[in-house]
Amino acid sequence: MITRNTIDKVFEAARVEEVIGDFVQLKKAGSNFKGLSPFADEKTPSFMVSPVKQIWKDFSSGKGGNAVSFLMEHEHYSYPEAIRYLAKKYNIEIEETVQSDEQKQQANERESMYLVSEFARNYFHDILLHSEKGKAIGLSYFKERGFTDDTIKKFELGYALDQWNAFTEAALAKGYQLEFLEKTGLTIVKETQQFDRFKGRVIFPIHSMSGRVLGFGGRILTNDKKAAKYLNSPESDIYHKSKVLYGIYYAKKAIAKEDNCYLVEGYTDVISFHQTGIENVVASSGTALTSDQIRLINRLT
Repeated sequence: MITRNTIDKVFEAARVEEVIGDFVQLKKAGSNFKGLSPFADEKTPSFMVSPVKQIWKDFSSGKGGNAVSFLMEHEHYSYPEAIRYLAKKYNIEIEETVQSDEQKQQANERESMYLVSEFARNYFHDILLHSEKGKAIGLSYFKERGFTDDTIKKFELGYALDQWNAFTEAALAKGYQLEFLEKTGLTIVKETQQFDRFKGRVIFPIHSMSGRVLGFGGRILTNDKKAAKYLNSPESDIYHKSKVLYGIYYAKKAIAKEDNCYLVEGYTDVISFHQTGIENVVASSGTALTSDQIRLINRLT
């Protein structure tokens, strides 16, 4: 848990006009700043920011608050996520309350799993764009689906080589531990052998609301009747399928703005809608809609 001292330092350092200025074009208006509402469509600016009072007020939606509340409203961060964002922006070291050895270990393990997942996302994306087989097989598939280069990069789509352990070897060579490759489900370990879970599949990274990589979906492109068409990461300490919606990271602003959300069947459906400009769209990744997923949408509407 973040200490009170760190939170106080964040509030002391954060300038509401600087924080909001990263997301909204502000113009000086006397002692204040004004801009178009980021929460509603309008032609006349009604969004006001007061550097003196360190508050903001959106007269079109009725919302208002401080720098932290803006991030929670606009970026849909939780309170701790907003504090961490500001601490990073203002170069403030985050102090944590004293944790037991077990709590520290659990936190470190979760972070290691996130880091492994982020490496995997970058690795698969790089293979798709720059390897011969990635371009010939994976990129060709996405192009056939009509996805543009910008869309492919936006959703960080990837390809896993059709080799038993190409990814695992690359991760180990970069210093990532086999323990966390296995815990994230990226690598399957059987006795002394390691196998890539997603080999020979196009890859869809699955993100949290704040953009961290939680897991992956993989689609096979061959006519192998013994293999599942789609394969997801297994449940883990960072990935709980029933609590995640594919595309929520990219759709959150549009869902909040439109005050509604479309639920579609799969990954490519979400991507296709986003490419056409309809961005308040998510998918439940092959599961029946759960109460946790509904609560996730309710945070935005």
